[in-house]
Amino acid sequence: MGGSVGGDIQASLAGRYASALFEIARDARTIDSVEAGLTRVRDAVQQSDDFRRLTTSPLVSRTEARRAVQAAAGPLGLDQTTANFLGVLAENRRLGQLPAIVRAFRLLASRHRGETTAEVTSAHPLTEDQVVELKQQLRARLGREVSVDLSVDPELLGGLVVRIGSTMIDSSIRTRLNTLAHAMKG
Repeated sequence: MGGSVGGDIQASLAGRYASALFEIARDARTIDSVEAGLTRVRDAVQQSDDFRRLTTSPLVSRTEARRAVQAAAGPLGLDQTTANFLGVLAENRRLGQLPAIVRAFRLLASRHRGETTAEVTSAHPLTEDQVVELKQQLRARLGREVSVDLSVDPELLGGLVVRIGSTMIDSSIRTRLNTLAHAMKG
């Protein structure tokens, strides 16, 4: 993995878990299916209050958490590697780290494919057409393939925040309103 970027990922707890999973997926040639499964799990956590409580509550025992994630593996269409990994996270009481682990894994997977990853936050979920258009615009701007890691933050009100490495493009309405309010204060 070499280089400081890989080292940056491995510096955090979530990064170490993601790196270990990535190595297993790379060796098994299942990077794409693991990445897709992790994305479905992340979406389930965001959309289901029960699933979110399961992953974050200290009141849920390790055994209950492991059983629940194993039960969710089928309906979520997870491959065995991803299902086993979730069981390990449950046993180690690390399910709360899932969003950061997914981000780190997706970054490792996109680098492996020679892509650049853009973290895109929008006020509302983007349509498939909007995602395709966004990828085309980012590809034209950067001159290489771009994968997008989408998340939703209603507090943005509208627009997008795009992070590519240390570069941030903020076209959110919240930022525009804050800038306007600042300018009006004089």
